[in-house]
Amino acid sequence: MDSKDRNILAILQKHGRIAISELASRLNMSDTPCLRRVRKLEDSGVISGYAAQIEPKEVGLNVVVYAFVRLTENSDHHAERFETAMQNLEQVMECSVVTGGHDYVLKIVATDLLSYESFVKKSLGSLNCIAGIESTVVLKQNFSRSTLPL
Repeated sequence: MDSKDRNILAILQKHGRIAISELASRLNMSDTPCLRRVRKLEDSGVISGYAAQIEPKEVGLNVVVYAFVRLTENSDHHAERFETAMQNLEQVMECSVVTGGHDYVLKIVATDLLSYESFVKKSLGSLNCIAGIESTVVLKQNFSRSTLPL
């Protein structure tokens, strides 16, 4: 990856819907080599996709919770079962394996605290591979970045 690739990524992070002709113009390139580079970045997995950024509160998702989860045992079977279950729960925005006193941290969105409580009891609580859940409610998000420092 060279500086042109990094410049392409920097622009696409902020302007994902930019036309190839405009991207090429900003980079002082012609369209075909620019498109070739973008496709190479996509094919290699550097660019994993394109999406609209939606403000959660504008669609009724007023609560963000970080849930720290401990499994009943640290085995491949329990981890696979848990991770598969989390991928199938659309309220779970992020699922990360962590070190320390917990096995996973989840970022979960909900309409309100009652819906989060219901989610914990009905969805997370139904998994017998979970030994414990500790939740931290976000009171105010100061900022969130969607662009990586390139």
